Amino acid sequence: ATRTKSADVERADSGIGQMAARKWRNRASETLSSLQAWEAHRPCTDCGERDLPVETDVQNCNQRRADLCEKCRKRRTERKESVLEFVNTEASYGEDLRIIKEEFYLPMQVAGLLSQEQLQGIFSNIQELIDLNENFLEILQEEIDQAFDQGDDDLMTVCIGEIFLEFVNMLPAFQTYCLQQSSSVNMLNTLEKEKELLRIFLNVSQNDNTALRRMNLRSFLMAPLQRVTKYPLLLSRIIKATTEYHPDHGSLREAKSRIESHLEHINMKTKQEGNTWTLRSFRQDSKKKREVINIEMRETALKTVGWLREETRFVMEGSLQLAQPPDGQWVKKGSKTLKFQNMQVLLLVNIKRVSESSLDSAEPGPVKDAVLVLIRDKNNGKFHLLREPLRLSNCIVSTDPDCDDTFELIEIRREAFVFRDSDRARTHHWFRQIRRYSRELGSWKKRRNALPNIMISTPHTRP
Repeated sequence: ATRTKSADVERADSGIGQMAARKWRNRASETLSSLQAWEAHRPCTDCGERDLPVETDVQNCNQRRADLCEKCRKRRTERKESVLEFVNTEASYGEDLRIIKEEFYLPMQVAGLLSQEQLQGIFSNIQELIDLNENFLEILQEEIDQAFDQGDDDLMTVCIGEIFLEFVNMLPAFQTYCLQQSSSVNMLNTLEKEKELLRIFLNVSQNDNTALRRMNLRSFLMAPLQRVTKYPLLLSRIIKATTEYHPDHGSLREAKSRIESHLEHINMKTKQEGNTWTLRSFRQDSKKKREVINIEMRETALKTVGWLREETRFVMEGSLQLAQPPDGQWVKKGSKTLKFQNMQVLLLVNIKRVSESSLDSAEPGPVKDAVLVLIRDKNNGKFHLLREPLRLSNCIVSTDPDCDDTFELIEIRREAFVFRDSDRARTHHWFRQIRRYSRELGSWKKRRNALPNIMISTPHTRP
C-alpha cells in the first residue's frame, strides 16, 4: 500500500494530470492529422504545386521523387533522357571522327596514296575536331558519373549549357571544316578518278572493313556538318525539359543562341564564296543578325592581330564615333567643331595561358598585350580596317570635364583620336576599360604619371 501511494504521488508531481494528459493526447492527434494532411498535399519541389499523389508503398517509393508532382516527374525523366542523348550522340560522333583518322587518313598516309598537301585538302582540320571532341566528351562524362555517384539519378546537377559555353571555341573549328567541305569533296572526286590505287582502297574499305558499317569516306566526312547542325535541336530538347528556375536554364539558351548564330554565319560565308550548298538555315531575328556581324568582326580583328584564339579575350565591341583633330587641341576647341564618323571598335586583350591544357583556359593569366581595332562599316558585304590596330602599350588615354561626352587616345608618335558613344554613360565605360589596359601596359608611363606630355600636371582634370 505504501508503494502504491508513493507512485501516485510521483505521477501527480510530474505535472500531467488525467485531464491534462487527455488534452495532450487530443492535441497530438490533431497535429498528426495535420501533418498527414500536409503530407498528402505537400508542395512539389520543382514547381510548388500541391497535386502530388499519396504514396503508400514506402519501400518502392523514392522519397526524392515522391516530392514531385506527376508533371515534374515526367519533365525530369525527359530531361535525363535528353541529357543522355546529348552525351551519347557526342560519343558516337567522336567514334566517326576516329574512324576517319584511323581507317582512312593514316592508311592513305602510310601507303603513300596521297601527298600531305592532298591529305590536308581532303581531311581539313579533322585532328582539331578530334581533340575538341575528346576534351568535351571527357568533361561531359565526368559530370554524368559524378551525378550518379552523388545519388542524382535524374542528372539535375548536370549543366550541359555551362559546359557547352566553356567549349565554345569548338564552333570556329566547325566553321573552318564546313567552309572547306565543298573543295574537299571536289578534290576527293578528282583524285579518285585519277588514282586507281586510291579508288581500289576506298572500294575495298567500304565493302570489307566492318568498322565502316558499309559507309564510304564521303559519308564519314559529313559527320562534323551533321553534328554541328544537330546541336540546336539537342539543346532545344533539354531546354524544353528544364524548368526556368534551374541554374543551367540561362546557359542553355545562350548556348543555343551562340550555335545558331555561328550556323547563320557559316551560311553567309558559303554564299559569299559562291558555294551552292549551305547548312540548315535557322530563323533570323535582329539579335541573331547582330551576333553574326559580331562574329565576322571578331574574325577580322583576330586575323589582323595574329593572336591565338584561346589566348584572346574580347573585352568590348560596338559602334563608336571617331574624329581625328589636325592639331591635337581638341580640349580647347571642344567636341562641337570635330567631324565624327561612325566606326566599329573592338577592344582585344592577349592573355597568357596558365597552362597548355585547354581545360585551364578559363583561368585568366597576365595580360601580355591589348589593342584597339578600328573597322569601317560594311562596304560590299565586307569589313575593312581603318588602320593598323592601336596598341594600348603605346597610347595615352585621357578625358576632360569640359568635354565629358568624349575621350582622347594619343599614340606616342602624336597621332590623336577622339571617341564618343551616342550614350554618355557608355562613353565613360569605354574610357575606363581602355584606360585600365593602357595603364597596365608600358612601363615608361609610370615615370610620366601616364600623361600625354611631361609638362602637363593636372591630375584634377582626369577622373
